Amino acid sequence: MVYFRPTFIIFYTESMNILLIGSGGREHALAWKIAQSKHCTQLYIAPGNAGTLQCGTNVNISVNDFEAIKNLCETKQIEMIVVGPEEPLVKGIYDYFESWNGLVIGPSAKGAQLEGSKAFSKKFMQRHNIPTASYAEFTWENFEEGKKYIAEHSRPVVLKADGLAAGKGVVICNSHKEALSAFEDMIINKQFGEASSKVVIEEYLQGIETSVFVLTDGKEYKIIGHAKDYKRIGEGDTGLNTGGMGCVSPVPFVDELFMKKVEQFIIKPTVKGLAEENIEYKGFVFFGLINVNGEPFVIEYNCRMGDPETEVVMPRLKNDLVELFIALHEGKLNNTTIEFDERACAVVVAVSGGYPGEYKKNLKISGFENLKMNDTIVFHAGTKKVDDLIVTNGGRVIAVTSYGNNIADAVNKSKKILEQIHFDGMYFRRDIGYEFS
Repeated sequence: MVYFRPTFIIFYTESMNILLIGSGGREHALAWKIAQSKHCTQLYIAPGNAGTLQCGTNVNISVNDFEAIKNLCETKQIEMIVVGPEEPLVKGIYDYFESWNGLVIGPSAKGAQLEGSKAFSKKFMQRHNIPTASYAEFTWENFEEGKKYIAEHSRPVVLKADGLAAGKGVVICNSHKEALSAFEDMIINKQFGEASSKVVIEEYLQGIETSVFVLTDGKEYKIIGHAKDYKRIGEGDTGLNTGGMGCVSPVPFVDELFMKKVEQFIIKPTVKGLAEENIEYKGFVFFGLINVNGEPFVIEYNCRMGDPETEVVMPRLKNDLVELFIALHEGKLNNTTIEFDERACAVVVAVSGGYPGEYKKNLKISGFENLKMNDTIVFHAGTKKVDDLIVTNGGRVIAVTSYGNNIADAVNKSKKILEQIHFDGMYFRRDIGYEFS
């Protein structure tokens, strides 16, 4: 592990240079929010995308190149690092900068195991009596035992790759034959590489999913938003899982009673568990929940903000985000009051043709120059700038967020903007928020 200490001194109440790590729609939304802060002098984004150029300076550094990130911090006198994606967190970026005289927004490698290992998170939930689906875990060594477990399991059968699989490591099977095939693909055929060397098989919970987002210092916490995303590629929630095709907030069924249950039975015991187990955690916790007849259960933890959830959570959060980060590191979260924009917010994501399978890159994107946006923000995800052109650089390309009087109004505004943007093979779901319209 490499430690270093810059030669400058931080005064948290003053403005500072900030580095944001990542390149997706989540990072553009975070960059958009951070750049508005009175505490931000200069924002750097590594590596960023064509949209983050509007908020700061992109730097061509990989999210996992800790040595290059360290050098950049020294050169640019950066005083705060905000980590967007999960991979550098799981790989220990917080621990790498442990002796740094600056602020890192993100958990330690051990804390990131809440997302990095499904088995770790399940055991954590069991230890702290946090409601979740019953489960068992299997590897190549007890593969035959796993097959017997599946054969006797109620349907549907939920299989999860234990490690990081870019949001695609969960399979829900309606038959035992399908489940056995998926189990073999994961463990024997290494469908997700090392991520599926261990597989968690879960009880299927019937309900409506939602996500709640928290900032914590590992002892105190503040809820900064909630949202419902739409994973399936096809309208009516059909087809393959994706990283997220759209999102809405606030979620109508997430009322005061439901949130009281979430806090009492899930958030408080999670944060208390982090403290009791001496797990260093200074960042976001993403609670992936399911509402089962009014009762919340944890489907998964993530150790960072979600995508595209960030694209509705950040626009609804009225607080200065950097100020919240400073309060987190000074142990003053309890002294802050979170304020929300009361309007509905919806994001609709435009993806490349073929996604979530194979798709082309470097396709010219047009239409930005003529957009007339009222209550709408265009966030870039898989884009890059080549000379004077903006081209595609990923599966999920553009995320358009709009405010509205209600969810249907917000969704319609986003769709109207997307209808003015074009790249070959572009596709987006037109039914985001359909059950709330």
